[in-house]
Amino acid sequence: MDARAFPSQLKREACLIGGQWVTNGAWINVDDPATGLIIGKVPLMGEPEALAAIDAAQSALPHWSALAAHERASLLRKFAQLMLDQADALANLLSEEQGKPHSEAIGEIHYAASYLDWFSEEAKRLYGEIVPGHHRDKRIFVLRQPIGVIAAITPWNFPAAMVTRKIGPALAAGCTVVLKPAEQTPFSALAIGALAQEAGLPAGVLNIVTGDPLNIGSALTDSPAVRKLSFTGSTTTGAKLMAQCAPTIKKLGLELGGNAPFIVFDDADIPAAVEGAIASKFRNAGQTCVCTNRFFIQRGIYDRFAAHFIEATKELVVAPASDPSSQIGPLIDQRAIAKVKTHIADAVSKGAQVAAGGTSHPQGNNFFFPTVLTHATTEMKVMHEETFGPLAALAAFDAEKDIIEAANASPFGLAAYIYTRDISRAWRVSEALETGMVGINTGLISTAVAPFGGVKASGLGREGGRLGIEDYLETKYVCLQFDEPASSLL
Repeated sequence: MDARAFPSQLKREACLIGGQWVTNGAWINVDDPATGLIIGKVPLMGEPEALAAIDAAQSALPHWSALAAHERASLLRKFAQLMLDQADALANLLSEEQGKPHSEAIGEIHYAASYLDWFSEEAKRLYGEIVPGHHRDKRIFVLRQPIGVIAAITPWNFPAAMVTRKIGPALAAGCTVVLKPAEQTPFSALAIGALAQEAGLPAGVLNIVTGDPLNIGSALTDSPAVRKLSFTGSTTTGAKLMAQCAPTIKKLGLELGGNAPFIVFDDADIPAAVEGAIASKFRNAGQTCVCTNRFFIQRGIYDRFAAHFIEATKELVVAPASDPSSQIGPLIDQRAIAKVKTHIADAVSKGAQVAAGGTSHPQGNNFFFPTVLTHATTEMKVMHEETFGPLAALAAFDAEKDIIEAANASPFGLAAYIYTRDISRAWRVSEALETGMVGINTGLISTAVAPFGGVKASGLGREGGRLGIEDYLETKYVCLQFDEPASSLL
């Protein structure tokens, strides 16, 4: 199949509301960040369409939540298999609208399908309990029921996986969903909606609305019918959505900004640490919330690590997804490029040295050479602001105590990475770091089977793993009093 080919039924230029594909006559153009060319259009919808989607989800809720768990599980497994069957086509579509290399896009589709598969099994394990009564004539039951209609707002950097990470547990729990994908990358979400229909999800169970983020977001947060909001994006936007949800007391799941430290101790396996650092820093051109933002290398191995890391960075192939050799694709837009340039200029003005890259790439306007800065210090913007681009800044440290303090000196706490062969140190530092996730001797930590999420300004709640379905459930206590024969009460 050509790197840009995909079945026409997967590329939808319409929104899914109540089981129908609808448009409204207003449009958003979607471009390919590698070329800047328009690849299609999707409806520019707003409050009326969002309210219609909420109504459709509310109407579908009684039937969907009443299905037996194994019935929902069966539909989710079929849904996951359809994604795998169409993996190449979905990856081509994803690469075209988002820009990541085809190999990474294929990986994302498999990762996305894994959430549907995992939560199809969790649907059958939402156990309640019987609690010993406080009186002889009372019995206490605890039920776990779907919370209701869910609003999900997803980002552009993982336009397939962030969709299924949210809708997988919601659908498994018996909730219905209104999904608002990022306007930069709507086609992957709409293709997932088409496959949901093919899998047999009833009309209104999954609704997808593209368009104005402010108007759609306000409709979702204001509606009392929406009982939970799940959002992945910036901390600033997450805080605004949190405030907007307050009047209707919604449950919130927020996966927000990060500032991940990558700590390499002097006893680390340096080649393994370099391999992990490349994977963590440059996957998706550095546009991931868990990618390394701050490198801290113990002084005794700083020069050796830096030399190997710089060499490995220079070998990365920058090219569009249509090139099979591509390892680094374009950034999403010119604002992303501008932020990388700002961080480089600031760091250089404060004493950092450009050891690799540092400039735009001739492939196109949104391409940038993967860049390494040495002699970084904590006063530089790159060390305390999330870059979200292919920029690595290396700082040296001396003592374990000092690096824990430096790593924790951030309002964010999503992910962290440690390289050491000392198991005691690995445990000490992992427990001391103020982050929701820690990778020890690995730069890749995301998986459907583990709880993903952060602390502090990095968000609320967890996605994935056994805990990933909890926020889509309400706990109901039922107290039953019954009559006993008079003789039994004597």
